[in-house]
Amino acid sequence: MTITHGFLDHRIFSIISDIAEKKGVRAFVIGGYVRDCFLGCPSKDIDIVVEGSGISLAEAVGEAVHSNVSVFKNFGTAMLRYRGIEVEFVGARKESYRRDSRKPVVEDGTLEDDQKRRDFTINAMAFSLQKEDFGALVDPFGGIRDLRDGIIRTPLDPDTTYSDDPLRMVRAIRFATRLSSPEHEFHITTESLESIRRNRDRMSILSKERITEELNKMLVCSRPSTGFRLMDETGLLDFVLPQLTKLKGTETVDGKGHKENFSHTLEVVDNVAALETSLISEGRLNDWHTAEDNTETGTVRTKPYLWLRWAALLHDIGKPATKRYDPQAGWTFHGHEVVGARMVPKIFQAMKMPLNEKMKYVQKLVGLHLRPIALVTEEVTDSAVRRLLFDAGNDIDDLMVLCKADITSKNPKKVERLKHNFDIVRQKLIDVEAKDAVRNFRNPIRGEYVMETFGIPPGRPVGIILEHVKNAILDGVIENRFEDADRLMREKAAEMGLSPKDSPDSMTD
Repeated sequence: MTITHGFLDHRIFSIISDIAEKKGVRAFVIGGYVRDCFLGCPSKDIDIVVEGSGISLAEAVGEAVHSNVSVFKNFGTAMLRYRGIEVEFVGARKESYRRDSRKPVVEDGTLEDDQKRRDFTINAMAFSLQKEDFGALVDPFGGIRDLRDGIIRTPLDPDTTYSDDPLRMVRAIRFATRLSSPEHEFHITTESLESIRRNRDRMSILSKERITEELNKMLVCSRPSTGFRLMDETGLLDFVLPQLTKLKGTETVDGKGHKENFSHTLEVVDNVAALETSLISEGRLNDWHTAEDNTETGTVRTKPYLWLRWAALLHDIGKPATKRYDPQAGWTFHGHEVVGARMVPKIFQAMKMPLNEKMKYVQKLVGLHLRPIALVTEEVTDSAVRRLLFDAGNDIDDLMVLCKADITSKNPKKVERLKHNFDIVRQKLIDVEAKDAVRNFRNPIRGEYVMETFGIPPGRPVGIILEHVKNAILDGVIENRFEDADRLMREKAAEMGLSPKDSPDSMTD
C-alpha cells in the first residue's frame, strides 16, 4: 500500500470532495501535483479531473469558496484560486488524433480513459477525492514504481503517444532533465528513446512557440546539458536548433586539433547554472532587469535568469563560420563573437522568441564574452576597463558569470591559471567602477544642449560632438564633469566651424 497521508490536507480538497458528492460526480487530483508530492515538493498548482463536467464542478466550488472562476469553453476547463493555490478543473476525456495535426478529437470519458491519454506514467497517477477512499492512489501504469526507479515511460505504446502529440518527445527530455539530481538520475526508457528517433519527423507539425517553451524550461534546470545531449542523441536537435549541431566534431591538421565546441558549449551552460545558483543563494547577484530604470539598483535575483542561459548556449554559435587553420597558430575562430552576435536576432526570430531588450541582452553578452579576459595583462589601461564597463553597463555582472563559466579545460593547471587571470580582471573592474562609476555613465553634455548652444538642428554634427566628449571621458582625457565636457564640446565645435549662436561670429548682417 502506498502512503499518501498528508498530501491532501489543504482545505480545498475536502471542499471539492463534498461538492462532487452532492453533484453525483467523481473527482480526482491528477498529474504534476501527485508526482511532486512523492518527490517531496508539492506545488501550488492542482489539476482536478472530473468524470462529468469540470466546468460545472468548478463553478460550484467557486461559489462555495467565494472565488472567481475563469472558464475556457474551447478547452473544456475552468480555473480558480483559493488560499494561495491555483486549481484547474477538466472533465475526464479520451482523445484521438489525425496524422497531420496535434489537436485531438476529444470525447467524454472515464478516469481510466484520461490516464491513458497522459504523456508519462509518472504524470498519470491520481488521488481519489471520493469519501469512501479519499486519498487513495490510482496508478494503473506503475507510475509510483517508475518515480522510485527514475524512469520516464509512456502509459501506452510510445509510437502512439509520440505520434499523436510529438511535443511529448521534447517533454520526455525536459522531465529527464528537470527531475534528475546527483542523488537520483532519471532516464528515458530505451524503447521510448528509439521511438523518439523514429518519430522525430513528426516535429514538423509543432509550432515553434511550443518547442521554445519546453527549451526555456530545460535551460533553467540545474543541469541543462542533459536535455541538449538527449535531443542530439535522438535527432531532435537538428530540428529544434540546427545551429548548435554545427558545433559538433573536431578536425586535426598537422597533428593540431581544436576543442569539441558542442561539448564545450554544454559545459559552459552547466557552469553558468551552477555559478548563478551559488551567487543567488549568497544574495550576490542583482537582477537589474526587474528595475524600472537601469540607473537604479535592481532587486536581488532570486531565480535563474533565462536569458543568461540563452547567452551561454549561443556564446560560441559563430565558431563554425569563422573556423580557420593557420600553420603557425593552429586552429583559429577570429571574430566568432561578432559573427555570433549577428546570428542571435535570426535565431530568436526563427524560434519565435522576443526581439526586444531580452534578445539585445543575449546579443550583447555573445558579442562581449571575450572582452574581459583580454584585460588581464599588466599593460591594460583604466581606459580599456572603462570601455568594457560602459559597453556592458548593468549587464557586467552577468557577463562576468558567463566569462568565468567559459573557463573549461581538461588541464587542471590551465584552468587554475585562467581562473587566476579572471580574478585579476574582476578586481580591475571593481577598482575602476569604484573610482569612476562607469556602469551608470551619462554624458554630462546632452544633445538638446548642443543644439541650443550652437543653434543647429538634429543631425550628424550633434552626434559627432557627443561621441567626442564621451570618448574623451572614457579614455580619461577629461574628468566626467560638466565644466570639462562643456569646454571640450566648444573646442570640437570650433574645429567643425560651429560657433555659439550668441557669439559675434555667429551673427549675420
